[in-house]
Amino acid sequence: MILHKGEVLFRQGDEGVFLYHIKSGLFKVTRLHENGNMVLFNILYPGEMVPHHSLISPKETHGTAIALVRSEVETIPAQEWYRELQEDPKKPLEVARLLQEKVRFMQERLDHLTVGTPGERLELLSKWLGQHAHGVPLTEYLTQEEIGQLIGVRRETVNRLLRHHS
Repeated sequence: MILHKGEVLFRQGDEGVFLYHIKSGLFKVTRLHENGNMVLFNILYPGEMVPHHSLISPKETHGTAIALVRSEVETIPAQEWYRELQEDPKKPLEVARLLQEKVRFMQERLDHLTVGTPGERLELLSKWLGQHAHGVPLTEYLTQEEIGQLIGVRRETVNRLLRHHS
């Protein structure tokens, strides 16, 4: 399945009838909190199987995944995935590898959040996302607010950094 910028892969609260293998592209995952705050809490990238919290057992989706660029995704019926997990002795190791990969990614993101200046963090984020965005500048698919959430600064700081950066 091909999704274009702005199209939704899954929505917060979906039952989890499918799992998704991201073949190419990027997705942002946002979560709407009860107080009305919308938070960007994850970026999905090629090679991932999502939702991560449903790789071993079903659970409703934690957020809404929206394509940032043209993306290709393989849809896998959840029941088929869970049946294979029971029957194929190699499948649990595959799930463990997928989760390990995501943990390593999260460690890298934490490193990026704690390194140096906000400018350096913006540069690291831009380089990392650039690997999957086919040369599309960061500001064309993320708002300044979202960039700020990813690098741990306010939108005003992102605005200032982008002005000095260009």
